[in-house]
Amino acid sequence: MAGQLKEVRNRISSVQSMQQITKAMKMVSAAKFRRAQDAILQMRPYARKLQEMLSNIVSNNADNEGAMSLATERTIEKVLIFVLTSDRGLAGAFNANTIKLTKTLIGEKYSEQHKKGNVTIWNMGKKGYETLTKAGYKTDDTYKDIFMHLSFENVQKAAQAATKAFSDKEFDVVELVYSQFKNAATQVFTVERFLPIPKIESQGEKLKADFIFDPEKNELINELMPKILNTQLYKAVLDSNASEHGARMTSMDKASENANEMLRDLRLSYNRARQAAITTELNEIVSGAAALEG
Repeated sequence: MAGQLKEVRNRISSVQSMQQITKAMKMVSAAKFRRAQDAILQMRPYARKLQEMLSNIVSNNADNEGAMSLATERTIEKVLIFVLTSDRGLAGAFNANTIKLTKTLIGEKYSEQHKKGNVTIWNMGKKGYETLTKAGYKTDDTYKDIFMHLSFENVQKAAQAATKAFSDKEFDVVELVYSQFKNAATQVFTVERFLPIPKIESQGEKLKADFIFDPEKNELINELMPKILNTQLYKAVLDSNASEHGARMTSMDKASENANEMLRDLRLSYNRARQAAITTELNEIVSGAAALEG
């Protein structure tokens, strides 16, 4: 009986230590989450408007070969996919859902290209790189550490490399797989076309661009398009970053609640075992006393 009580006490101590860790991780994630949330909420309206403007421009400027080269649909032979995950685990199903969506995209949309070895994955985040590499996918680790030094300049390098590869016809399509941030408990796992730039169609007719160009239109468009693409990838990275910290904060909060439930059950078991031990001891004392009297 004494051994059983000691075992329960050790389990209670272990759960309490684990709970301290999950609470600390929740606090750290909450601080990071607030910064990440502010960054994406400030960036999103700007990025959305730029994307609308970019799609509108390419939808109404077929005469500009330089601009249209990034919006031209080609027969899809070679595919590039940016997969945005985190560097660490303990974030619930955040990484698993992103990786699952990536596999679904390849299996349902690019299965023929994958069989030929023409699907390349540029990972942003170590977890996606490790998992997809082990699964036998063609991965690249050039940008996998981008969240360690998250900045517009570093993301811009990846966007420029993808844009150049598309322009040089190394890839015929570039996709983004990432998590759109909604709130701490909700992420929307998304596949988004990066290149070629999607065009806007409305009721079968192209929308009219209401822009006055200065300097000359073609020069301005060729200068703006790469910059807007840089912004679009940066927005996706900020979305993923906020989603990760929100998911981890929620996961650690749930883990702390589960630890509380475990502690309640263990303490109840401990009290029952202790009461049983006391009852046994009393019975032994009473039996001993009765034997002496007899």
